[in-house]
Amino acid sequence: MSAVPRIYDSLVADHLANNRQMAFVSGPRQVGKTTSCRRQANAYVNWDNLDDRDLILAGPNRIVEKFGLNRLAEAAPVVLFDELHKLPRWKEFLKGFFDAYADQVRILVTGSSRLDIYRRGGDSLMGRYFSYRMHPFSVAETITQELPDAERILRPPRPAKETDFAALWRHGGYPEPFLRRDARFSRRWQSLRLQQLVREDIRDLTQVQQLDQLQTMVRLLSSLSARRLVFGNLAKQVRVAADTGRRWVAALCDFHFGFTVRPWFENVSRSLRKEPKWYLRDWAAIKDEGSRTETFVACHLLKAVEGWSDLGLGVFELGYLRDKEQREVDFVVVRDGKPWFLAEVKHRDDSLSPALKRFQGQLRTPFAFQVVLEADYVDADCFAQPSGPLIVPARTLLSQLL
Repeated sequence: MSAVPRIYDSLVADHLANNRQMAFVSGPRQVGKTTSCRRQANAYVNWDNLDDRDLILAGPNRIVEKFGLNRLAEAAPVVLFDELHKLPRWKEFLKGFFDAYADQVRILVTGSSRLDIYRRGGDSLMGRYFSYRMHPFSVAETITQELPDAERILRPPRPAKETDFAALWRHGGYPEPFLRRDARFSRRWQSLRLQQLVREDIRDLTQVQQLDQLQTMVRLLSSLSARRLVFGNLAKQVRVAADTGRRWVAALCDFHFGFTVRPWFENVSRSLRKEPKWYLRDWAAIKDEGSRTETFVACHLLKAVEGWSDLGLGVFELGYLRDKEQREVDFVVVRDGKPWFLAEVKHRDDSLSPALKRFQGQLRTPFAFQVVLEADYVDADCFAQPSGPLIVPARTLLSQLL
């Protein structure tokens, strides 16, 4: 993995400087979690390393002795545990380690995407950690790796290098393909990652036995990015029960193959009854130009709302809008329970969508944007002042996010 700096280097450093709690860093396979955390760590312990496994099984005291974590130091040393969730009763191990050494040591915990799922299993670590969700490179992250200011979470607009923007579009934001920028490598990387996802991660952690049918669902979902999911139809095509189809989609979300965006209503129960839209995590694998464009923007918005929420800058949600007359706006970003801005995404069409104005009026949303991918960067703040719907270049808007 390249030593190119990430915004998550700054995030982990900021956490360690300001909190005694452990940091749980989760995210997709090969997104760079271990790389960013190792840059901040004095000691690295990996469950998959047999020597380290013996060390872990010997108990917290042995780890402290091995790395000299109980010696006087100018700053508390940092120990990084990688893939620790594979240890039975791993939460009890961390609880004991933290309770005994929290004043002497800072603790980072990373793992495969499975850490997200394992973390849900109980509350024995309640109050002892903060969680951070890691994403691939984005337009804004190619420009700066500084954390947003708590006073103004949006960045001033800045142009990304054209080579970086093109690499994001063609190869995706995962570090290796993005930095290599080689079409043959990217295709092989995407294929191998998909095999590992289905044949290793999901098989090992879940009780899914029908791997051939699951692979059929993965192929179907690969062609459905930026579309609404009708679970009954999807399950029928794969020849499984509708509830099984829902569970499999949920598992694929848990393992970061894709994510769902639900329609937003002030009444949460209404949102849960409606079909979600489905997006792949790796937009570079999408053939259709329009679907790829919408997915590209969706991944940027998800990174922003999850990152801002994890940093304690507010409670952010991502949804979409659709009414009984089938009028729709691709995205709504909700800030502390109130719609903040709308985004309708186009590849090159700059004729303003009438649904934007209608929904902005109904929801009294301060900002509404038609985001055009094939538009030149404009050196102006999209959020300078509330206004009616604006046509904005993706290069400008996305540079202001995370």
